[in-house]
Amino acid sequence: MKASELKTRTVDELKVELLSLLKAQFALRMQHATQQLAKTSELKKVRRNIARVRTVLKEKVA
Repeated sequence: MKASELKTRTVDELKVELLSLLKAQFALRMQHATQQLAKTSELKKVRRNIARVRTVLKEKVA
């Protein structure tokens, strides 16, 4: 997911995306804790996507 893609979305769409990313992060953390996560790099990708969405949200609100 690129920041340029996120900038074209509305605030409501960004909030929905953020919520889905947070749920995905929780699921990945649970898999990691139980040693069921094969690709640990997914945690980093999801965390960065959350940061991107939050950054674009702050830009749109301000």
